[in-house]
Amino acid sequence: MSKPKNILTWCKARLGEDMNWWVHEISDPVHWDVDGLGIIDPRQFQHLLDLLEPLSDYGLRNELVDDAFYSFGIDKVEKDKTVLLNRVKDSILESEEPLFALPDVLDEEKGPYADLLDHVSRLRVKMLNDLIDFSQNLTLDELEEEIRQLQGEDFLEGRAVHFFSELNTILEYVPAGYKLDEDDDGKPASEEEELEKNLADVETDHDEKIEEDETMKWDEEEEEEEYEETTKPPDEHAEN
Repeated sequence: MSKPKNILTWCKARLGEDMNWWVHEISDPVHWDVDGLGIIDPRQFQHLLDLLEPLSDYGLRNELVDDAFYSFGIDKVEKDKTVLLNRVKDSILESEEPLFALPDVLDEEKGPYADLLDHVSRLRVKMLNDLIDFSQNLTLDELEEEIRQLQGEDFLEGRAVHFFSELNTILEYVPAGYKLDEDDDGKPASEEEELEKNLADVETDHDEKIEEDETMKWDEEEEEEEYEETTKPPDEHAEN
């Protein structure tokens, strides 16, 4: 479905208690239901771009990213604290201005945003299989199943899944028991490595100053009394 460029010209967004922006009103209420409709703010979108960057080595298609979002710029803040956002023609990837990004979800199953989710999910799986030494390759089904479980928990608790959270969860996904960062190759820590880490923690704790308790204070008092007794002048010993 093509984007209704002449109809979707503006929207109003409100900052929610979850610190995400949610669409409050839109210029095209016929095609868009604002109930639970999130919009990605410029800071969040930049974070997503940072997470997308490593996928460039695995075939990321920037045109899919660009086509998946409607771009909006800030016009003004209303008295009710909603922010009026106007559509802009600039590419959200090429614009130098901070832009809000509204995913194109007019067709939730086959639209541009759905295509992007499928694309980045496949690339994330490809990257993880490349960087992590799994006993058996991770599959797209495994990633999607875990994502659905997380979203199901939000649904049961009455929370709408924000688009930022949806994308962020995929782009940061790592199977349980593994980690992936600049200082690690993604392999789970071996028992030997865990033992060395625990021993290092124990040594560190041992070197730290031990807090005094009442027993230690009692011992110190006894030592002070013995010292005073042995250092008394001879005449004081005689009087006693």
